[in-house]
Amino acid sequence: MNTSTLVRPVATHSADVASPAALERRYGAANYHPLPVTLERGAGVWLFDTAGRRHLDMMSAYSAVSFGHGHPALVRVLVEQAGRLAVTSRAFHTDRLGPFLRAVCETTGMAKALPMNTGAEAVETAIKAARKWGYKVKRIPEGRAQIIVAAGNFAGRTTTIVGFSSEAQYRDGFGPFAPGFVSVPFGDADALEAAITPDTAAFLVEPVQGEAGIIVPPAGYLAQAREICTRRGILLVCDEVQTGLGRTGALLACDHEGIRPDGLVLGKALGGGLLPVSAFVASEEVMAQFTPGDHGSTFGGNPLAAAVGEAALELLVRERLSERARARGDELLAKLRAIDDPAIAEVRGKGLLIGVEIDPAAASARQVCEALLARGVLSKDTHGTVVRFAPPLIVESEHIDLAVEALADALRSLRK
Repeated sequence: MNTSTLVRPVATHSADVASPAALERRYGAANYHPLPVTLERGAGVWLFDTAGRRHLDMMSAYSAVSFGHGHPALVRVLVEQAGRLAVTSRAFHTDRLGPFLRAVCETTGMAKALPMNTGAEAVETAIKAARKWGYKVKRIPEGRAQIIVAAGNFAGRTTTIVGFSSEAQYRDGFGPFAPGFVSVPFGDADALEAAITPDTAAFLVEPVQGEAGIIVPPAGYLAQAREICTRRGILLVCDEVQTGLGRTGALLACDHEGIRPDGLVLGKALGGGLLPVSAFVASEEVMAQFTPGDHGSTFGGNPLAAAVGEAALELLVRERLSERARARGDELLAKLRAIDDPAIAEVRGKGLLIGVEIDPAAASARQVCEALLARGVLSKDTHGTVVRFAPPLIVESEHIDLAVEALADALRSLRK
């Protein structure tokens, strides 16, 4: 055996003193383009960089930090559980999984939950469940099941998921893609109905499209989709990884129209901003399609994740964060719409999930985010034209004022 191949090179002095950002560029894949700030600590709605500067977090890690950074109640549960038992795999029962599953189901009003880790994993779980339901219950001929999706969707980065994306960059170079998906315009109930065939198993949709630029569908769209899916005998599966758990001013974005999906995908905020936790939640009939060996995850439903997830759901209800998101969201929307600047083409959103559309003739959304960074406010653009405002649900009016003033000043500076 040639042991020389096992010897790691000794780090040079220049590497030892390189900045963390420089080390990312040197040793990491260039699959992200972060803003020029290096963060080292967070507390509540605030993030602190390595130079000691304080920044208001208006991103919440795409809704994953809905409870704020380092919420003491969640950190306490995390530390205590990590000291007791963290990971066992699902080969054994644990004392934390059952209570977590009960909390997920009772909070959402659904029958059964299947825990995973990331949102993409939970979406993949939903796809498998919908297809198997289609074959075993609806009796679609084997290999022909179709799932309808909405154009502009974002459900993750696996090859199956990017295969049904309408964003060219997400697909470029990653094919061939799995068949069985049909895309229709988002917000168009007539297009949904027209796309349904005897081979259709489900309609998978975000109640509000996040990555597409905070796109809110016409009022009544989800209710129409529910009626169509019921009448035509297909499943309605709502991807609430980003919109769920209070973000839009209701526990679920589905609740705004009083509908119950057949399947629900949760993630991001379910982990309390501390670790990845997700779940596919569904009716008895849908979840009954899974039998031992059909599906699984080494880390899905681990005791650490279950303890934190249960605590996060309890905190969400106890602190009435959905109601807070509705009130603070209305306030933020009104104040953003009151900014009189020609660079703002539109302000749209629901609850504390808001997008500010920037006129490309005035500036790019990236430029606006960099100008906000210089004023102590953190956000990130999407598709080059939209600046997101999605702070932790614990945000106060004073923080909203700070963010709105920073945006107005940033736009003035860019105009000059």
